[in-house]
Amino acid sequence: MKHIAFFIIIVFVGCQYAFSQNDISVVDSLYREDQVYVGVTFNLLSNKPEGVSQNGLSGSLQLGFIRDMPINKRRNKAFGVGLGVSIDTFNQNLFIGEESDGGATAFSVIPDETNEDKNRFTFYSLEVPIQYRWRTSTPTKYGFWRIHTGVQLGYIFRFKSTFVEAGNEVNQTDIPELNEFQYGLTFAFGYGAFNFQAYYGLNTLFNDSARLSQEAVDLQIIRIGLQFYFL
Repeated sequence: MKHIAFFIIIVFVGCQYAFSQNDISVVDSLYREDQVYVGVTFNLLSNKPEGVSQNGLSGSLQLGFIRDMPINKRRNKAFGVGLGVSIDTFNQNLFIGEESDGGATAFSVIPDETNEDKNRFTFYSLEVPIQYRWRTSTPTKYGFWRIHTGVQLGYIFRFKSTFVEAGNEVNQTDIPELNEFQYGLTFAFGYGAFNFQAYYGLNTLFNDSARLSQEAVDLQIIRIGLQFYFL
């Protein structure tokens, strides 16, 4: 609920700002577009090992700033480099524990007969989007089409896996097999406030040491959802 409330406030403030621009009579010939963004997505896992599946709702919330740098006189083409933060949650049946010797992480599939209350992992990331941006905007046109595409670099600075069942709770935050550095392709397309966005992770969430019954846990991240731009 806190995340939803925060998102609503951001959207409201952004819309107020956007509408207020229509009252400005001075034309800014050196305008920039879409520099503050808020994103909400559904999260998917690809390359899942045998037996691993998602359950419940998995999602992400992103917030950041992109420096828009037009590259032509009309200013409808630009490059963008930014910095943002995100929180990603995945509900699934992959148990992440610890080997008895306290060394490597233990990965296993939770049996169907287990009546767990919760099993998910959540991570927080710093993100650096690098984009090529095309739009139909002008200095006085605030509703326009846009296409943004590029790459995104990410660094996971906090990871937590949580398993809860009656009388038992397991939390793991130190995962040696975690690939903290993530990177992937991004695409956004839309008109006005509402824009479709997608992210496809190019590397795996865990490294080659992560094993599930001798099979590599080569999970990759996919996000599909909406992105809102302001300023």
